[in-house]
Amino acid sequence: MIDPLLIAGVAGLIGGSMNAIAGGGSFVTLPALVAAGVPSVNANATSTVALVPSALASAYAYRHDFTGFEGVSMKAMAAVSVIGGAAGAVLLMNTPQRVFDVIVPFLLAFGTIVFAFGRQAGEWLRSRVKISPQMVLVFQFLLGCYGGYFGGAVGIMMMATWSLLTTSSLAAMQPARNLLNAAMNATASILFIVGGLIYWKQMAAMLVGAIVGGYFAARIARKLDPAKARVAISCLNACITALMFWKTFG
Repeated sequence: MIDPLLIAGVAGLIGGSMNAIAGGGSFVTLPALVAAGVPSVNANATSTVALVPSALASAYAYRHDFTGFEGVSMKAMAAVSVIGGAAGAVLLMNTPQRVFDVIVPFLLAFGTIVFAFGRQAGEWLRSRVKISPQMVLVFQFLLGCYGGYFGGAVGIMMMATWSLLTTSSLAAMQPARNLLNAAMNATASILFIVGGLIYWKQMAAMLVGAIVGGYFAARIARKLDPAKARVAISCLNACITALMFWKTFG
């Protein structure tokens, strides 16, 4: 039998690399922890905590580039993200283990579809739909809830939503995405820690792996074709999702 800490460390290495290149690291880290014997609710919480430092580092790197959107301040966006992240975390902490076991494959499937096609859907909607600043805050709160509860592909969902309000490019939205993603995940992590959901040894192994993977992947990310990287990661996500469906219902 493979050492659970080795599984966690390797998953962190792969997940950290994926986050540095195109995102989607939680699609690997959560199922890996489940495969290592961690209950799914705890696995989700442990994965979130392990990946928070890299999210905070990304937010810090963009600290001079944070800007709000037309009619919406960054402070308001951060506030609703934190509140939403807390609400999602509380919802997860009160979800029965058996129920979450059944939900996980569907969350992975939803996140995989959004990761693969979210940008195209966002561009299609951008040319046809416009929403008010107030509705952006409502959607951001709901995305914060999703981020605190599960969070797969939440960054893409945020930028797709924001594109319905602003004419800013996806590159210009990146700093805000990193900040708000870090805000909702850090908030959820605090509640997970206080609630005693974390498997600390697995979290530590995954954290080290994520830092190493993120560092080295960031050095080569600029040389990769972003579109091809996203296709490769989407295929990996789809395979992992299929395995989770088989494990749960097979």
